[in-house]
Amino acid sequence: MGQKINPLGFRLGTTQDHHSLWFAQPKNYSEGLEEDEQIRDYIKNYVQKIQKQKIQKNKRISSGIEGIARIEIQKRIDLIQVIIYMGFPKILIESPPRGVEELQTNLQKEFNCVNRKLNIAITTIEKPYGNPNILAEFIAGQLKNRVSFRKAMKKAIELTEQANTKGIQVQIAGRIDGKEIARVEWIREGRVPLQTIRAKIDYCSYTVRTIYGVLGIKIWIFIDEE
Repeated sequence: MGQKINPLGFRLGTTQDHHSLWFAQPKNYSEGLEEDEQIRDYIKNYVQKIQKQKIQKNKRISSGIEGIARIEIQKRIDLIQVIIYMGFPKILIESPPRGVEELQTNLQKEFNCVNRKLNIAITTIEKPYGNPNILAEFIAGQLKNRVSFRKAMKKAIELTEQANTKGIQVQIAGRIDGKEIARVEWIREGRVPLQTIRAKIDYCSYTVRTIYGVLGIKIWIFIDEE
């Protein structure tokens, strides 16, 4: 039982759907996949840039939350539809001048979409702290602000319990608290049945850079069972 597999890839076709929806010829598949990755990176960097500008303007400490849960990309012959699922869409919607329109224009120019129209839609998540990506960003912000890792993990679990999830497991690896030897610390609350395919598990792996080095955050959330 020592074999490891990504919980999302393990459940594709049962409880998990693809984040990219399009068809391509085998010779063009790698180009389409690379384009999707570049679009996602561009959007995340753009949101980070807006967040830094707001922090500098308001002169407040960052909580590290961008609010991006996932980015779905749907492609047709003449259209690229990008759906951004966010827990805190005010970061992008209220950013001057017209953050969403500016992002859409920049993406259109960056990827030279001459024969294809590019549309961006933003969907708000009802319970943002029930999403592992947003939760990982929260923990990363706490660690950057020198909060104890145990305190950050317990606070994340409290936020997740408010979202009515059935279980959560949080793992942090690296030079935690600046110790010389890297180690792995984890905490679990409730049930997290990773070997059951019908269990709907949401998962993310997140990297955070601190003054001590790079830390890896992994979060498993047991949402429901079909």
